[in-house]
Amino acid sequence: MNGHVKILPSPTSSSAGHSASPDTHRGWLLKWTNYLKGYQRRWFVLSNGLLSYYRTQAEMAHTCRGTISLATVHIEVGDTCHLVLTSGGRNYHLKASSEVECQRWVSALQQAKANATQMMHQSGEGSILAVFRVTFGLVCVPLYTEDESQSQQLLYDSGDEVTVAQPDRALTSGALKTLISKLDDLSTCNDLIGKHGAALQRSLSELEDLRCPSDGNDKLKTVNERATLFRITSNAMINACRDFVDLAEGHSRRWQRALQYEREQRHHLEETIEQLAKQHNNLERAWREAPSTHPPGPERSGEVDTSDENEDVEFFDAMEDSPAFITVPASNHAQHEHSGGGVNQSMTSMSCMANDWGQEDSDTSGSYALQQRRGRRSRIPDKPNYSLNLWSIMKNCIGKELSKIPMPVNFNEPLSMLQRLTEDLEYSELLDRAARCVCTLEQMCLVAAFSVSSYSTTVHRIGKPFNPLLGETYELDRLEESGYRSICEQVSHHPPAAAHHVMSQRGWTLWQEITIDSKFRGKYISIMPLGHIHLLFHSSGNHYVWSKVTSTVHNIIVGKLWIDHSGDIEIVNRRTKDTCHLKFSPYSYFSRDVPRKVTGVVADSDGLAHYILSGSWDDKMESAKIVESSRGCVGSEVKQKTVYQTLPPKLLWKKYPLPENAENMHYFSSLALTLNEPEEGVAPTDSRLRPDQRLMEAGLWDEANVHKQRLEERQRLERKRREAQTNIALEEGREVEMYQPLWFEKRLDSETRESSYVYRGGYWEAKEKQDWSQCPSIF
Repeated sequence: MNGHVKILPSPTSSSAGHSASPDTHRGWLLKWTNYLKGYQRRWFVLSNGLLSYYRTQAEMAHTCRGTISLATVHIEVGDTCHLVLTSGGRNYHLKASSEVECQRWVSALQQAKANATQMMHQSGEGSILAVFRVTFGLVCVPLYTEDESQSQQLLYDSGDEVTVAQPDRALTSGALKTLISKLDDLSTCNDLIGKHGAALQRSLSELEDLRCPSDGNDKLKTVNERATLFRITSNAMINACRDFVDLAEGHSRRWQRALQYEREQRHHLEETIEQLAKQHNNLERAWREAPSTHPPGPERSGEVDTSDENEDVEFFDAMEDSPAFITVPASNHAQHEHSGGGVNQSMTSMSCMANDWGQEDSDTSGSYALQQRRGRRSRIPDKPNYSLNLWSIMKNCIGKELSKIPMPVNFNEPLSMLQRLTEDLEYSELLDRAARCVCTLEQMCLVAAFSVSSYSTTVHRIGKPFNPLLGETYELDRLEESGYRSICEQVSHHPPAAAHHVMSQRGWTLWQEITIDSKFRGKYISIMPLGHIHLLFHSSGNHYVWSKVTSTVHNIIVGKLWIDHSGDIEIVNRRTKDTCHLKFSPYSYFSRDVPRKVTGVVADSDGLAHYILSGSWDDKMESAKIVESSRGCVGSEVKQKTVYQTLPPKLLWKKYPLPENAENMHYFSSLALTLNEPEEGVAPTDSRLRPDQRLMEAGLWDEANVHKQRLEERQRLERKRREAQTNIALEEGREVEMYQPLWFEKRLDSETRESSYVYRGGYWEAKEKQDWSQCPSIF
């Protein structure tokens, strides 16, 4: 290859070689690295259209810290000897020692940029040197170097800031830039091959048409030159492809090693954190055992809880499955066709379009405003600022069920699990709107929004609700404000299970039995609700069934606690067989998606999609009508995604704002603030009457802990008594009398053949008569 360069004439080779001298400049500059180190002194070398920098002059022989191609760089001169180079979306901030030195660098950089730009656009025909300079000199680092390792070091910007902040991201960015540069090489070689191939073909055609033998020598010479150019560019293409493959394989091996290293480091970090937690616990215990060594009085009272100052949050880069569909807004033409009737849409879908249901009652603040007008309480006592070492309590509970862990009220919120279930009704007006829908698909959208809205109150709620005692109940009578009555009862203690029934005068009934399966995993707590939620609309008979997703509380040992919900919800209309699939995407620090994202598709009984749902479980949900769908190929040859054209989205639900001072009231919503408000006439087993919960709400946590231990011990004794009676009955051959809830009974589901607790009736009649003689004394 080099031999061909020496033989063929190059009319621009002399000028190119002459212009290389003013294109070379070197010296010391200050380069901005990061906020920790600020500006650092670096040795810069400008040569052949490339600006490289090193920590010292000695590094020029073995390690380049970064290379900037000046062909596409933007040069900006600031004040105080400051200049900024912008290349590929990245800014390089440089400073010279004086104004004179700064001007020298600016002049050299501008001249080098002009030469690089000229060479990039210079035609390669008739100039072998230009071909090589465009291919190997200005587009990227030379592919042919005596030291291959040095060439690879020049391929990407290793950056001083990379060693301190986000090394993985910088390394990945550098590798991607290098691979993109290699792809640019391949594109350039491909263009040159096409160009010289076409010229060679023309010369061969002219040679075939040649009639005069005297012109043969000139034509043969031209054909020989063009064939040589074609061979050179083909070899360059082959070498560029080989380098690209080698580079990709090298980065793949490097990333695999980096991944393995990160796994080992994470394991080591987990062990270190555990040791630190144990040491912290020992120091805390030693400090308590020797209080005389600490100054008394004001200095002791000056201590504050610094747990909130640690903002190190543990993020999981979850392996998310990307949605199996892509949505694009429909054009005006498509919307017009849809409004006129499309062959792909069913008659049910067309009837849904007749009612502009998305705009109806889109303001979901009516119930909230009515509640405020009712004069219910809007605040509770502020949460005390008590510090407690969670690890000292939880270290011996790893792997146990959360309900079996004895925990002080410091980690609770002053609500029971029955009240938390009732809090799902915060946005009951969504069901009121759904009951008025004629189209079942529209109704499904609102039901889906309601299922998502129940998680919106948990975004800041990392406190654990009180475990209800067996036989504990909770009622919520909102007939006047919202038209419904709700009753919950704890029907089982191990495993903990609660039954819930809601009857609304506005056309719907909801019931559920939820069993909580929770595990403490050391760094996080997983809460997995088991069971199904049933929703029946009276006028249409539509019966919807769905379940809840998994909730996870992160950073139990160290860091700031935060909660996430992830998993899938499948909502089924048992009457029409319509379905809605909702996906709760797990939170990932590295994801570019909206945090706490929820997506879904509403389909009819034939599997034809009609609506796309999107939003987040802590903010809002929207629906978009599907106009047209098509299968596409995105990302790879095997993973096909459906592309949906949709009408503009319509708001289904939006979260209410939190009350003022919510951060000091356990981040309770307006409804949650009223759930534990004392009411007359409730059953003696109602959660409002639970003493430990009431004391905790009042800020008397020490007294609350005493009552909590008393109630839990009483419940354990009662369970042992029932177990003893059961054993005696088995020994005597008598029928065992199992515990029977007071207001709920087990019934068999006719469709799934599974038994669950449903409301048997009688509670509201007993309340009207104030006849609570059947209620046990549990508090």
